[in-house]
Amino acid sequence: MKFVHTADWQLGKPFGRFEPEVRTALADARFDAIDAIGAVAANNGANHVFVAGDVFDTDGPEDRTIVQAISRMERYPCRWWLLPGNHDCARSGGLWARVRQIAGASITVLTEPMALEIEAGAWLLSAPLNHRHNLEDPTDLFEGMVTPDGSVRIGLAHGSIRDFGMQGETKNQIAPDRARRSGLNYLALGDWHGALSIDSRTWYAGTPETDRFQRDEPGQVLLVDVEPDRDPVVAPIRTGRFQWLRRSWVVNDQSAFDAECDQLLAEIDPSATLLELSLAGIPSIQDRVAMIGRLENDVGHRLRYLDVRAGDLVARPSEDDLSALAIEGMLSVAAAKLTNLAEAGGPNGSVAKRALERLFVEYSRASA
Repeated sequence: MKFVHTADWQLGKPFGRFEPEVRTALADARFDAIDAIGAVAANNGANHVFVAGDVFDTDGPEDRTIVQAISRMERYPCRWWLLPGNHDCARSGGLWARVRQIAGASITVLTEPMALEIEAGAWLLSAPLNHRHNLEDPTDLFEGMVTPDGSVRIGLAHGSIRDFGMQGETKNQIAPDRARRSGLNYLALGDWHGALSIDSRTWYAGTPETDRFQRDEPGQVLLVDVEPDRDPVVAPIRTGRFQWLRRSWVVNDQSAFDAECDQLLAEIDPSATLLELSLAGIPSIQDRVAMIGRLENDVGHRLRYLDVRAGDLVARPSEDDLSALAIEGMLSVAAAKLTNLAEAGGPNGSVAKRALERLFVEYSRASA
């Protein structure tokens, strides 16, 4: 059988750090991802979509968020299986009761751990989270879920196979050999926001629409083909619209900076790209001004979002600059010494870069 494995939709995510226009675009893209997932299922003959937790960003989303999600899913002929995760855990009378009141027969909410025969000979074993943080392995119960011999056993859970540190949940720990222990043909996991293979039968699908500066790959889902007596065939398929990129450039003149900009813009869809850019180098004052100007007046307008960190891009005095300072006596001596320190690098070099830039900034202000 074929199915789609996805997770971490986090519908209703506020994206509070961004301006309203960007927030709206990112929020809408998360709903559009549901249509992309439904299309993947329809185009590949997959009758089921398993959502491994965190369908919603909180356990109290707005009614509009719930209705939008359900209406998008119901456009497609597949069955949707929704597992509560740590962001939208299964609390009595809460979010999932609201979903059930609206959802039709094609959407099943898995608020209790159980084994369900979803097709002849294929069983889904679910491990919903009832609390944000659980001390026990939520998949321990799989070992006691008996299914007929020769059945396909698919586990659905949300948690950490290993400690992802600050980038993932450290609670809800799942045994790394859960698939082997519980005789699973496939273990579909949610929590980690990038597609990740733990072993041939254990995968994180990642989020279908990337939502942070953590990796370059846009959101994906996994198309999975399973049979009883072989490892599953797993194919990542892109569903995300936006790319979130982190780049660090060392540029000491405008030509090097322009080359980096041109290469980046040639490789991406600018209107679907969010960029966090760190700049370092010691360009001339004129080049530094031109670099920042191009980012503010050109590149920033092309991209969906641009965050520039230019604290390490420090202006270097030219010969003309030093000549202009020569009349100031000690200023010229200070500039020369700071330039030598900055070019030498090391712990004093970083301080010298900033001091040199401050010297010229203050001198320029005074001259003006």
